[in-house]
Amino acid sequence: MTDRASTPAPVNPYLVLGAAVVLPASGHVMLGVPVRGLQFLFFMVILGWITTKLAGADASFIGRHAGAFLIYAFSILDAYKIARIRHAIWVHKSRPDGDSAEGDASPNI
Repeated sequence: MTDRASTPAPVNPYLVLGAAVVLPASGHVMLGVPVRGLQFLFFMVILGWITTKLAGADASFIGRHAGAFLIYAFSILDAYKIARIRHAIWVHKSRPDGDSAEGDASPNI
């Protein structure tokens, strides 16, 4: 049997989300998967460079770097998803055997 005292709590998903929004790949570093964050950074740079070369001269900054912004958005979502899954697994494992979430009136989201 595991309880909250024996397994450390994972990083708060909202903290990971905030870190990922402020600094790309920092959410993945907080989660302990820095290589995944570096992969996202690599593709941000590559796709940002490609869209800069392909965009027209009259394109806005966002339009010129659309590939980088797309990968940045995917990076944020990925870090948050990993954090939410780890937190949900931790909550599920730390619940006592007799406790059932089916009978609860309010869902724990």
